[in-house]
Amino acid sequence: MKDNKLIAIDLFCGCGGFSYGFKQAGFKMALGIDMWKDATTTYKHNFPEASVINEDITLVDAETIMKKAGCKEGEIDVIIGGPPCQGFSLSGKRMIDDPRNKLYKSFVSLVEQIQPKVFVMENVPGLIRLFGGKVKEEVLSDFSAIGYRVKVQQLSSDDYGVPQQRKRVFFVGINEKIFNENVEFAFPEPTHGVGLKDVVTCKDAISDLDFVPDDVSLGENIEYSLSAINDYQRKMRIGSSMIKNHSITIHKEQTKQIIAMVPDGGNYKDLPVELQSTRKVNIAWTRMNSEKPCFTIDTGHNHHFHYKENRVPTVRESARIQSFPDVFEFIGIKTSQLKQVGNAVPPLMAEAIAKQVIEVIERR
Repeated sequence: MKDNKLIAIDLFCGCGGFSYGFKQAGFKMALGIDMWKDATTTYKHNFPEASVINEDITLVDAETIMKKAGCKEGEIDVIIGGPPCQGFSLSGKRMIDDPRNKLYKSFVSLVEQIQPKVFVMENVPGLIRLFGGKVKEEVLSDFSAIGYRVKVQQLSSDDYGVPQQRKRVFFVGINEKIFNENVEFAFPEPTHGVGLKDVVTCKDAISDLDFVPDDVSLGENIEYSLSAINDYQRKMRIGSSMIKNHSITIHKEQTKQIIAMVPDGGNYKDLPVELQSTRKVNIAWTRMNSEKPCFTIDTGHNHHFHYKENRVPTVRESARIQSFPDVFEFIGIKTSQLKQVGNAVPPLMAEAIAKQVIEVIERR
């Protein structure tokens, strides 16, 4: 299978945000694994060249992975993934031995068996602060024990052109059997922010999608003249002639009237006091700020509102906020699509890391 492209596999692929960033950087995605059927269906749709395993990763061995990926020993350059780390008890057990961490343990085990040149593991920011940093040190120790020199850093997606303030922790390990001690991985420097390019705002990301029906051809809608879009929107449209996944949620009239009281960038506290404590309102109610990157897009979109329209964002708008290009199509019912988007690593953030990984590998 080996060709001129570097080869990567994604052990917790979800719908493919992490993978898409690596693909955009130049990697060949050989395999994605996830136990959620909807996510792997979306993954296969967008990565037709990759093999997909819809299975609990604890039931998949390295031999099966290599065979499905079509790779021989030493051909997989990078393993990526975001295993949940739920066993945070430090009562004597190492984290890798805690039964609640079987997914994390499988990630470590597969890295050890497959021996990629580099691995990239993503997780929530809280991981590095737990128990005064002891959990972070244990993760570093687990990977050091299998022969990887590891660096860890918290990154924020808006620093890399994503119209969203999403913080994530990345552990990047390089194989000590392959790289000498003079080779070090360096996390990407921010490209957007103070003194750099302007951050991408919510309005920058989705203003061209206002009032556009689902699956309308770009060439058939006057609002899509090229002169009317900005650089980010132009980047998101590359390769696409249709806007997919843009079905607008129809709210009750009373709900829309209440949402209308929440100003641009506001929240439920901006509502009249008599409404704040009613069942019609949720304390999670927040409206996007048109002049700033969005708050973190998560799997529960029912209480997050468009910066201008009196409704929740569509799947496509949420995908734009996550930096998924329009050519990337989500499969499944709307609630599933929104969950897929919310669970993903922003592709532009992943791409920034992937480019640094390439730099390390080319120094070998």
